[in-house]
Amino acid sequence: MPGMENGAAVLAAVAVLGYLLGSVPFGVVITKAMGLGDLRQIGSGNIGATNVLRTGNRAAALATLVLDGAKGAVAVLIARAVLGSEAAAQVAGGAAFLGHLYPVWLKFKGGKGVATFLGTLIALAWPLGLAACASWLVTALLSRISSLSALVAAAAAVPLAWALGHPEMMPLVAALALLIFWRHRTNISRLAAGTEPKIGKKG
Repeated sequence: MPGMENGAAVLAAVAVLGYLLGSVPFGVVITKAMGLGDLRQIGSGNIGATNVLRTGNRAAALATLVLDGAKGAVAVLIARAVLGSEAAAQVAGGAAFLGHLYPVWLKFKGGKGVATFLGTLIALAWPLGLAACASWLVTALLSRISSLSALVAAAAAVPLAWALGHPEMMPLVAALALLIFWRHRTNISRLAAGTEPKIGKKG
């Protein structure tokens, strides 16, 4: 489709497909399939890997982490391969991220988007994605607090996009980072109060 890769109709279709891919609630599907119960009734009720880990099943948590990250990455890679457009790739990744946060299948009550955010960044620009992952990992090793690690990674990703030569990605990265902070607002309150649980603590 030469000349149409950035057309409004094409980008709208990319956004819809990216959203539907991102809205697949892998954490809920995996925990139910493994007989671990309804994830929304466990721990924080969040559908992401950190809450899956509270079931005590590390394999389920790892699978959720990988698949939630893959949602953003696959959306980006498909859009780029089919349309050859970085604009479409960014739209697909952003839409997949929104799908994870607000999935239609769960009445728009989704996760906090960290794994999908990191997967999206890796597919868009792997040095940026790996740098954001490294900031998450270092913070997690030092603090043992998943939410703090997520906030640090999200905040670091914006200047990292500029430093690593991807200024065109900064608006998208900043928008996704702001949504991560918004979705972590209760965690931020607990961090301030010193009551935020450590990684792996069972709910």
